[in-house]
Order: sequence, then structure tokens, then C-alpha cells
Amino acid sequence: MSARPGLSDIFLGTLVLSLMAVGGANAIVPELHRQTVELRHWLSGPEFAALFAIASAAPGPNVLIVTLIGWQLAGIPGALVATLGICAPSSLLAWTVGHIWERLKGSPWRAIIQRGLAPVTIGLVLGSGWLLTGAAAKSWHGVALAAVAALVYWRAKFNPLWVLGAGALIGLVRWL
Repeated sequence: MSARPGLSDIFLGTLVLSLMAVGGANAIVPELHRQTVELRHWLSGPEFAALFAIASAAPGPNVLIVTLIGWQLAGIPGALVATLGICAPSSLLAWTVGHIWERLKGSPWRAIIQRGLAPVTIGLVLGSGWLLTGAAAKSWHGVALAAVAALVYWRAKFNPLWVLGAGALIGLVRWL
């Protein structure tokens, strides 16, 4: 891995990603991975996958992945700067658009825009899942485990933490 980034690097990196997070932070996971693992080499693929797993298992917003990456790279200041960078621009934009959106109530343009954004959001979230499966699973066994976990998660009537716990147990006993 290359040298650790400065706080300004972390802030600017998350600032740019903030406005791409249509549908939530999971939509930017592929780009976040590309930036931190492939381009800048700040994290390894397994480190990124582990931080994503922790963020997914922890209660709270899905933006926690960005906070954990900032923390991994520069401790508490990195976590604060990353969180500010990812939250501030999109929050200001959402606040501004919310006011405009309210004024467009009843407009045909509002319905058209809503219908158009739904497939974009779904595609970005599916891209995140595809990327994380590839980063975490390097064998056909791992891919099969990820597929079964996704199926169980999709159909389960119980807390998804049980699925994550089962995956952790399989990794702990080195079945894969």
C-alpha cells in the first residue's frame, strides 16, 4: 500500500463521492473501492471488505463505511473529516432540492423524475453487491457462499446479523 493520505485528501475524496450517493452510501461502494483500493492503494481489498462488513453489521446509517475508512486511514480526525466530506454536500443539496421539490408538488415533471431515478439507484446498489462479492470471494466456494448468503438474506424472516455471523464462523474455522 502507498503512504497514508492526509486529512485534506480524505475530505476531498469523500466530498466528490458525496454527490454521487444517489440512493444512499451503498450506491458509491464500487467507486469508493476503486478510489481507496485500486487507484490510491490506501487499503487492500480484504481490508475494504472487512470495513464494509463491519459497517453493514453495525446499527446505524450505511454511510458508516466512509467513517470507518476515514478512521482506518487517519484515526478519529480521519473519521470526522470523511464523515463531514460525505454528509455536508449531499445534505446541503438535499435541503435545497427539498424546497424546490415541494414547490413542484403536482407537477408532471416530479413524477417523471421519480420514476427515472429508481432504476439508477437499483443499478448502483446491485453494482456494489457485485463488486463486494468479487473482492471478498476469490474461489468458487466463496462465490457460492456469497450467493447462498444473499438468497437467505433476501428470503429470511430473521435478523440478517445471523447470516453475517454464519459467514464469520465459516471464515473463522477456515472452511473456505
